[in-house]
Amino acid sequence: MVKKFIYSFLAILALFAVSCSPKHSEIIVAEYGNNDIKMQEFEDAYAKNVGSVEAAKKDSVAELDKFLNLYVNFKMKLRDAEVRALDNDPEIKKELEDYRKSIGVSYLLEKELVEKGLHDLYNKRADELRVSHLLIRTEKISDEEAKAKADEIIARIKNGASFEEEVKANSDDTFSKENGGDIYYITAGNILPAFEDLAYNTKVGEVNLTPLKTQYGYHILKVTDRRKRIPQIQASHILISKKQEANDSSNAAALALAKDILERIKKGEDFATLAKEYSEDPGSKEVGGDLGFFSRRQMVQPFDEAAFNLQVGEVSDIVETKFGYHIIKQTGRKEYASFDDEKQNIKDIFEKTRRKIEYDKLLEQYAAKLNYIANDANIKEIISNSDSTLLNDNYWESELHNNYGSKEIFTIDNKPYSFDSLVSYTMLDPKTANNVLNGTSISNFINKFKEDKVFEVEADKKLSTNVEFNKLMQDYKNGILIFKLQESEIWNKMAMDSVAIKNLYEQTKESYTLPDRVQFLELYATKDSIIENYMDKLKSGTPFEELMREQKDRAETKSYKNELKEVGSNLVATAAFKLNNEGDHSGIIKGDKGFSIVQLVKKDPARIKTFDEARAEVTSAYQDIESANLENEYIARLRKTYEPKVFYDELQNAFKN
Repeated sequence: MVKKFIYSFLAILALFAVSCSPKHSEIIVAEYGNNDIKMQEFEDAYAKNVGSVEAAKKDSVAELDKFLNLYVNFKMKLRDAEVRALDNDPEIKKELEDYRKSIGVSYLLEKELVEKGLHDLYNKRADELRVSHLLIRTEKISDEEAKAKADEIIARIKNGASFEEEVKANSDDTFSKENGGDIYYITAGNILPAFEDLAYNTKVGEVNLTPLKTQYGYHILKVTDRRKRIPQIQASHILISKKQEANDSSNAAALALAKDILERIKKGEDFATLAKEYSEDPGSKEVGGDLGFFSRRQMVQPFDEAAFNLQVGEVSDIVETKFGYHIIKQTGRKEYASFDDEKQNIKDIFEKTRRKIEYDKLLEQYAAKLNYIANDANIKEIISNSDSTLLNDNYWESELHNNYGSKEIFTIDNKPYSFDSLVSYTMLDPKTANNVLNGTSISNFINKFKEDKVFEVEADKKLSTNVEFNKLMQDYKNGILIFKLQESEIWNKMAMDSVAIKNLYEQTKESYTLPDRVQFLELYATKDSIIENYMDKLKSGTPFEELMREQKDRAETKSYKNELKEVGSNLVATAAFKLNNEGDHSGIIKGDKGFSIVQLVKKDPARIKTFDEARAEVTSAYQDIESANLENEYIARLRKTYEPKVFYDELQNAFKN
């Protein structure tokens, strides 16, 4: 009975202990003053520092310990900045506000324009559509006439007329009209965006009853198929060529041979062996008919359609193209890649084809949401009275400013913007300096001003509660505060003591050395006969520099007469350095691309740099030492103030929850 009571008590005690244990994220890993650093904060900071949680999980406890020490120092500095009220510094507040405005719009566009656009395009490209269209061109008739004709055709289709018959009777696309308007399979990103949007929003079998205007005219679309897209397939084929002349009896023989080969394949004979024996495609015959991987529309349509309709390992019936009779075997396929793997390709396509369109749509969407209202009357009046005023500081003395500067040009979110505010904003761009304020430029400036302000206001509204963005801003703010502290505690206190720098040089000058160097002249030739001719002339007394002036085998001058060149592994410099006396010349040196003869001008053997030669390096080293000393002094003061405690044992559990 007693034992049972003890066990029950211990169980309750253990349960109590577990229930009182802090959650993993709440475990305190360090303290400084009255402040804690909890596990979640530490893990977030460490993962961000190394790139990801996955990377963090691979690191040792020793690496976590080292980072925690640095992180405690970082947090103490931020607390010091708070105590000093640096975040109330007007200069810092302005810098943060300017950064928020600039990065806010970029962040908004990345999320609302780019990321959404990439995902939409990626999802569209998972399918391919087979589309037919009827085109009414606007080359020979007016836009209004073309639109009216398209509307008449649509009315007939609504009343039961055949789309395909209307195509044959009315389409101006000569390539597709005889096939009922079929333009085969299309993939998002490879066609006109407006055409793509309409096609992907039309159900299979339906005709879109609103004509689409493009640069080519008016289109009426019908989607005839939608299927999962296979980006690439691998196929082999056996080609039996046919003659181009009609009714040629040899074509019948070619077809008969193709049928015979197909039967042999069906009975189990090896496709690749038969391709090597019979195929008349010289490009693939020797590799068993293998065509490698290819995408939709790379092959002629009958071949393409047959090949993409196969499954891996299947063999087609005989497919006739203009080249002859094909027997096709699909040997492989590439499935649609994941978004991450496909992202760069999708981004390239988006930037080239859709970004500007989606950007303009987003601008107008936000403008409507923010109740953008242009004051057309004031804008017209300003433009009508614009003169030769230049966009510079003289504007503020001009009649244009005096008479129209306070005029409202538009409102956004019920806030008015004046012509003066437009000018002030536009002046910030160096590219617009001294532009003439005339009708064209003012219209362009207003459009740009509207664009920037609409996105700026929308970003400010949307991002004020965005957790991810506010973390980004906090990181930037922390960076500014740390910079200001470093400036105050280290850089402004650093004195450049010339005597101390010279003393440091004397103590460490063995660290500052120069390698073997040499000054020399070089004769060069690509042919041994030419270089041998130079050698003969040198032996007969012709001065080396005279031969250099006459050589034309190299465009560039090969003279290092006034330049000390490091010897290292340089073949000609090494040869020059081996010469004993100034004015001596070498024998013929054979290089990778030609032949050389060098003459010694001056040698400078490896040595310790003089103080003047090493001054920049020594000064940099002195600054590093001084800044490290000042940093250590600053950290020591912070540690004395906040008496930090680090609980290294708790890091054993980091990234294990």
